[in-house]
Amino acid sequence: MSAQNHSSVSEFILIGFSTFPQQLLPIFFLLFLLMYLFTLLGNLLIMATIWRERSLHTPMYLFLCALSISEIFYTFAIIPRMLANLLSTHPTIAFMACVSQMFFSFMFGFTHSFLLTVMGYDRYVAICHPLRYNVLMSPQSCACLVVLSWAGGSVMGMVVTTAIFNLNFCGPNKVHHFFCHVPPLVKLACGDNVSIVAKGVGLVCITALLGCFLLILLSYAFIVATILKIPSVEGRHKAFSTCASHLIVVVVHYGFASVIYLKPKGPHSLEGDTLMGTTYTVLTPFLSPIIFSLRNKELKNSLNKTFLSKLFPSHS
Repeated sequence: MSAQNHSSVSEFILIGFSTFPQQLLPIFFLLFLLMYLFTLLGNLLIMATIWRERSLHTPMYLFLCALSISEIFYTFAIIPRMLANLLSTHPTIAFMACVSQMFFSFMFGFTHSFLLTVMGYDRYVAICHPLRYNVLMSPQSCACLVVLSWAGGSVMGMVVTTAIFNLNFCGPNKVHHFFCHVPPLVKLACGDNVSIVAKGVGLVCITALLGCFLLILLSYAFIVATILKIPSVEGRHKAFSTCASHLIVVVVHYGFASVIYLKPKGPHSLEGDTLMGTTYTVLTPFLSPIIFSLRNKELKNSLNKTFLSKLFPSHS
């Protein structure tokens, strides 16, 4: 990227965990490593189950498979380096590696949000327009929605990364975070246009996230109105159960995102910012496969049938 040509900084020092007691770092390393491995395993199991079970070859599970892929790539962009830096005495990241990390973290992070929005639309069509479901959610339409989600994530990643790394970095290189995130990098930039770029990037990100969230809320407003018209309690419960896992993941995803991106301005401790950052980068991806596998009865049964019954035949 051309930004490196007018920046005197060749690497950044990631000091997110530097203020924690040294004896805690191996504990953090083990905890985050186990959570990361569980996240990978959970998402791979979901993808493999959907691939093997023909009964799951439906739009809802296609979107869930795409969501698992984006989650694997998102965590891969951040967590391995974070783990390496936890055990390093000099946690650094090269300039271009920082550029790549920011691009991929924003790309897959926004892809995740767009896919959650698409999944909300899928549930809206299934419950509010069941007779038109096969037409509106045809294989071509589903593939198009997935491609658009990934393309949208790529555009967001490119916009944010280009805007940030076209700033000048001419002095301090200590990033007050454990990965290349926008707010701590903006604080290191110099020049007259830093505040304008920071506000512009913030506005673009919040608008995209808020737009996705409002579309999901709108989908669920129609879904709830339709479910309440179903005469039987069993029918209402069955209709809502198909949305439960998606709704919980949306609440977790946007709940932690709002804590990170909408926190009030003011003095914050580095330890507090670091721990809040891990909730979104480590904890949210960790919880997602658990929620989908436990709250989705059809997926849960398929997981048991496809894998768990073979691993533990006595409990099948």
